[in-house]
Amino acid sequence: MPRPLSAAPFRHRHDREIFALAIPTFFALVSEPLFLLTDSAIVGTLGTSALAGLGIAGQVLLTLVAVCIFLAYGTTAAVARKFGAGDVPGGIRDGIDGLWLAVLLGAAAIAIGWPLGPAMVDLLGASPEVAPYALVYLRVSLLSTPFLLIVMAGTGVLRGLQDARTPLAVAVASFLGNALLCAVFVLVLDWGIAGSAWATVIAQGGGAFWYVAVMVRRARSEGVSLAPSAAGLRASASAGFALFLRSVSMRVVALVTVAVAARLGDASVAAHQVSHNIWALLVFAMDAIAIAGQAIVGRYLGAGDVRGTRDATRRMVEWGVMLGTAFTLLVLLVLPWAWIPFTSDPQVRVLITASLVVVALLQPLSGVTMVLDGVLMGAGDQRYLAWASLWTMLAFLPFALVVPPLGLSSTGGIVALWVAYGIWILARAVALGHRARGTAWLVTGASRP
Repeated sequence: MPRPLSAAPFRHRHDREIFALAIPTFFALVSEPLFLLTDSAIVGTLGTSALAGLGIAGQVLLTLVAVCIFLAYGTTAAVARKFGAGDVPGGIRDGIDGLWLAVLLGAAAIAIGWPLGPAMVDLLGASPEVAPYALVYLRVSLLSTPFLLIVMAGTGVLRGLQDARTPLAVAVASFLGNALLCAVFVLVLDWGIAGSAWATVIAQGGGAFWYVAVMVRRARSEGVSLAPSAAGLRASASAGFALFLRSVSMRVVALVTVAVAARLGDASVAAHQVSHNIWALLVFAMDAIAIAGQAIVGRYLGAGDVRGTRDATRRMVEWGVMLGTAFTLLVLLVLPWAWIPFTSDPQVRVLITASLVVVALLQPLSGVTMVLDGVLMGAGDQRYLAWASLWTMLAFLPFALVVPPLGLSSTGGIVALWVAYGIWILARAVALGHRARGTAWLVTGASRP
């Protein structure tokens, strides 16, 4: 049995394997929200309307990508199971089909998103001053969607094979390329918000090329064909359907928070853009443990080791709490200066500071939620995750939608919105914790029926 947290908080027999995956995954994951944080800091020099436009367009793009998250998460769990069972070529085959599916879904996202761009921007409540910025950023950045989905699929395969270093290298290189290009295009060449979007397209394209090269090399070494398999494409799409429903529910929550913030005013949606990206930075950091959990739990269950699965899960939850507590202290420490890189608007500054107080307090609970989500995903328990996401979304909506009619001040409104978001996190923690205490998710073997 594992030692209790209080007896040995920093020493445990599973720590080595957790950190071997979690540490490089941490740095890879935090580079993702750093894309938007860097864009926010640079676009913020163009004014509040441009920053708010980035916030609106960013949520639309994240929605298009999030519904395809199964390309990474579902693939990690499936490949890790086969890795644990000793079937590496089978895992590579799943990965090749995932790459082809990513290309098809990326092309579909462009075809759907381009003509519907104005309607989506309007749906999120962009004001006449904000909407032009949002539409320009959205339409240019849509071109990066196939590249990003390829990156997601490649990341899932390599993490399933217990390789977290290659995704780290790709993520860091893409972030640095994006930051440099964004600064040049916006601040030097004066391309405006479109320059920020083009920087993202080029950086994501480079990352996609890197992953394709790695996967081609691994496939050839294992004797796996590079041609798509119709059966494999169907299996990948079918396996990802439950994760698709989960992602849709989660994106509804994110989109509703943006829509509510937009109805509180341009300053509120600009502040929410910053505070939400800081939240995402912290969540992705804790998600490093969750993604390590996907790979570790999948490998243990593939090898038929239920006891090892339970033991590793308990330890990862402990680390989720510890990291969450550390992030609470960190946010509160930097709170007086957190607004400085993003805005010079006094009202936006006040709203950023107020919302970050709630963000800070939610971190330990968020750590538990993220880890349990990753553990159940690694076990292939996608159906439960889909239903849990649906019901917790329904629990969140009344609390969020009541915020605008309350007629609160700008500060009161943004705080109330983040409190509603916290209620959603609490509901998820309860639903996932209930499942993890049971045994229905502990299915062993190279694949889950």
